[in-house]
Amino acid sequence: MVKTIETTHDKSDIIIQLLNAQKARQFREEYLDLHVYEQAQIFTDLTEKQRARLYRYLTAEEVGDMFDAIEEEPEEVVNYFKEMTPQYAANVIDQMYTDNAVDILAYAQKKDLAKYLRLIPQEKAAEIREMLHYEDKTAGAIMSTEFVEIVGNQTVRSAMHVIKREADDAETIYYVYVIGSNEKLRGVLTLRDLLTHDDDEMIEDIMTTPVMSVQVSDDQAEVAQTIRDYNFLAIPVTDYDGKLIGIITVDDIIDVIDEESAEDYSGLAGVDTDEETNSPLKAAVNRLPWLIVLLLLGMSTTTLISHYESMIGEASILAIFISSITGTAGNAGTQSLAVAVRRLAEKEEDQPSWYKQFLTEFSTGLLTGFVTGLTICLIVGIWKQNFVLGFVIGMAMMCAITVANLAGSFIPNLMDRIGVDPAVASGPFISTLSDLTSVLIYFNIAKLFMQFLMGK
Repeated sequence: MVKTIETTHDKSDIIIQLLNAQKARQFREEYLDLHVYEQAQIFTDLTEKQRARLYRYLTAEEVGDMFDAIEEEPEEVVNYFKEMTPQYAANVIDQMYTDNAVDILAYAQKKDLAKYLRLIPQEKAAEIREMLHYEDKTAGAIMSTEFVEIVGNQTVRSAMHVIKREADDAETIYYVYVIGSNEKLRGVLTLRDLLTHDDDEMIEDIMTTPVMSVQVSDDQAEVAQTIRDYNFLAIPVTDYDGKLIGIITVDDIIDVIDEESAEDYSGLAGVDTDEETNSPLKAAVNRLPWLIVLLLLGMSTTTLISHYESMIGEASILAIFISSITGTAGNAGTQSLAVAVRRLAEKEEDQPSWYKQFLTEFSTGLLTGFVTGLTICLIVGIWKQNFVLGFVIGMAMMCAITVANLAGSFIPNLMDRIGVDPAVASGPFISTLSDLTSVLIYFNIAKLFMQFLMGK
């Protein structure tokens, strides 16, 4: 891996020098010798003047292949089209896979989009218009319309001719889909099936039925889960009448998994983890709202502690361990939260019942709380020479961890039921609730043993 990176870096310098020197033929040889992913990495580092020169040296097909591999955010990539002549930009879009082009064009200004679509071949333009209307984060929004379809009443030899004819334009040829009347999905074959059967065999005799498919409105996370569960390289997408309208390939699903993971982590952290700004002011503006919300929520814990001010005055030793109890309970709640959010994201069919989840989390919390509480009890008892104080803190720790464990597990489930993203909504609730319950438990247990703690 290191060797590949170093080679690409060295070639990048050479390619940029050739571009600056306007040596078109040598530039093309060096640039096109790279993988399209490496081409895209170099492209995004170029200046606008250098990119303008690149557009003159490369064909629209070559730039389109490179744009299919580009990893910049679509809202940034769409600006590159403005650097090109309208016809050249339209030609680049025409050469791209439809799903990739749609991802980018979704961020184009209406006047620019209309201009590009007017210059693109009508059939491709119609596909792009249709896909732009699909709701974001659904199967329709991420599917590709470049696939190979055949009919059942033809031979393997005939099907192979179709594949050879359409291979250049198809996103994948490993799966070949069999359609019937009204273009409804009937079956599927793999390239291996075609290669291992006699040329004269009929497709309908060797195709696999029924076909696992998804509907155009299915959530992209559910589609990703299906492809992961069945180890598919692609899955067909149908409309509500069963008509085959596209496919979703595994490379699109990898992007979905990355996107969903980033969103979950951003929600839990309260910050955009894809933030790429070098401006401290912009970074602060992005992060401050969530911090202010958490600060205000945290004030509820401070208010609760103030109600026990007289007790702390009588036994000041109690104040030392507040942060230890709330912090440990918060950590336990976060662990439980992470497991719950992951479970909700996977949405497996064999999910345990509510009652079983309750018993599992309660038992887990009780066990971890007991071990943690016993540990802190012995430490405090030996440290402060007061095992009553150690017992109070240990008991509070055990109860607080158990409650936080239950909260971390069931608050995400509650949020999911009412239609709120568990990853975004659970974090502050878990933090605030664990702090409040920990303080409440701690001081109420301490109140029972005040006579042993006075003056300690």
